[in-house]
Amino acid sequence: MTQSVSTPYDFTTLAIAGQWRSGSAGTVMNVLDPYSGETVTSFGEAGLADIDAAYQGAAAAQRDWAAALPVQRANVFRRAGEVMQARHDEIIDWLIREAGSTRIKAEIEFGAVLASMLEASTLPSRLEGRILGGDYPFKENRIYRGPVGVVSVISPWNWPMHLSVRSIVPALALGNGVVVKPAGETPITGGLLIARILEEAGLPPGLLAVVSGPVAVIGDYFVQHPASRVISFTGSTKVGQHIGALAVTGPTLKKALLELGGNGPFVVLDDADLDRAVQAAALSKFLHQGQMCIAANRIIVMDAVHDAFVERFTAYAAGLKVGDPKLPDTVIGPIITKKQLTSIEGMVATARQEGARQRLGAPAQGLVLPPHIFDQVTPEMAIGRHEIFGPVAPIYRARDEAHALELANDTEYGLTSAVFSGSIERGAQFAKGVKAGMTHVNDVTAIDMPGLPFGGEKNSGLGRFGAAGVIEAFTTEHWISIQHAAYPYPF
Repeated sequence: MTQSVSTPYDFTTLAIAGQWRSGSAGTVMNVLDPYSGETVTSFGEAGLADIDAAYQGAAAAQRDWAAALPVQRANVFRRAGEVMQARHDEIIDWLIREAGSTRIKAEIEFGAVLASMLEASTLPSRLEGRILGGDYPFKENRIYRGPVGVVSVISPWNWPMHLSVRSIVPALALGNGVVVKPAGETPITGGLLIARILEEAGLPPGLLAVVSGPVAVIGDYFVQHPASRVISFTGSTKVGQHIGALAVTGPTLKKALLELGGNGPFVVLDDADLDRAVQAAALSKFLHQGQMCIAANRIIVMDAVHDAFVERFTAYAAGLKVGDPKLPDTVIGPIITKKQLTSIEGMVATARQEGARQRLGAPAQGLVLPPHIFDQVTPEMAIGRHEIFGPVAPIYRARDEAHALELANDTEYGLTSAVFSGSIERGAQFAKGVKAGMTHVNDVTAIDMPGLPFGGEKNSGLGRFGAAGVIEAFTTEHWISIQHAAYPYPF
C-alpha cells in the first residue's frame, strides 16, 4: 500500500489490523475545517468489534517486530523523517485545515514531529540491561528490559500530530505495537496521517492501528482492553483521572502515562528585560490561540514594572494579525469548535463580572476570537483558577518576589512555567521554588524537546515524556537469576 509522493494520502478509511477500511459502528464521522466550516473528509466510525480487531492485529504483528534488529526498527523512523520532508506541504495543509493551526504554528508542529521521528530512531539501541549482585551465594542476577507488548494512545486535538507522535513513535521504536484513538476533532493529523507516513516508511502492517468512533460507545472499552499493557493519555485532568482509575480497576492492570491540564504562570521580576518578556509572554499566551496545556495561563508581574509591562503587552497584542490561518503572517486563527469558543466567552464574561479590568478584546468573528487582556486580576477570580485554553491573558500584580512565587504556586496544577529576570541566577533560584515539572528562565512556557523530561506535578499528570521517560513507560524489566553453584537450603 506504499504511495508515491505525487499521490496525496487518502483519509476516508481507518487503519485496522493491517487494512484500510471503514469502521463497523454504523455511524459516519464528518471532519470539519474550523475556519471555513467545510467538511474535509468523512469515514465510517469504529465500533467495539473494530477495537478488538485493532488490538489483536497489533499484538500479532508485535511479536516479529520485537524480534527485529535494532537497526531495522531505527531505519523505519529515519525513512519516516524523509517521507515527512518530501510531504511537508501536504502535512502543513492538513494541520491548518483540520486543527485550525495558523501556518506559523503548523510549521512549529511539523518541526517537533520531525524531531520526535529522528529521536525515535535512536531508541532501539538505547535499551540497557543490568547485572547485579545479591545476598545469595553463587547467584548472578540479570535484569533484562524489553517492550511491554501493546500500548494504547489517546491524543488531544490542540497539537494533534505532535502529541500523538510523541507516544506512538517511541512505543513502536522500543518494540511495541500501538493502537491510537485520536481526538474526534482531529482524527487525520492525530492518527491517520501518522499511520500513512509510517506505512510509506516501511512499518509492518497491523503494528499501528488508528480507530475513531463515538466515545460513549468505545471510550472505556478502548482504555480497558486486555491486550494493552500501558495507556498514554494527553488531555484534561478530569478525563485523565477517569482514565487513570480505569487503568487500575479494569480486567488487566495497566501503567498510565498521563499529561493533563495546566495553569502555567509566566512571572516577570522587577529586573527583567520588559521588551523581551512582552514578546515571550505573547508567544506563550497566543500561539495556537492559547489552546495549549503549556500556554501561559497566568501572567504575574512585580509591582515595580507592572504598569509598564501591561501597557507594552497590550500594545504588542493589539498588533497581532487575526484571521485566516492559511496566511503566513496570521498569528491568531480559529478556536477548534463552537463549544470551545462558547466556554472561553463565558470565562471572559465572568472575568468582567468579578471585577477584572479588560484592556483589550473584541467579539469573535466566526470561530476567530481576537486576543483579550485583563489586569487587576486577583487569585479568587475564576479566570485565574481554571485553564482557559483560549487567547485570553489574565495579569496579576505581585507585591514582591515572595508574593510572585506564592501566586505562581497557588494552583492545583504544576505543568509548565516561566520566569524572566535580568539575573540568570536570580531566575534560576526563583525557578527552583516553582512547584511544576518544567520551569524556563527567560524563555516561553511552551517548550517541548523529545530528549528531555516533559511532564507535570500535582494534578498535571503522572510520568514524563522524553527519551528516559518513555523508555521507562513503554518497556518493562525482567529479573532472571542464575544459580551457578549449589548452596544449602534450610530444609
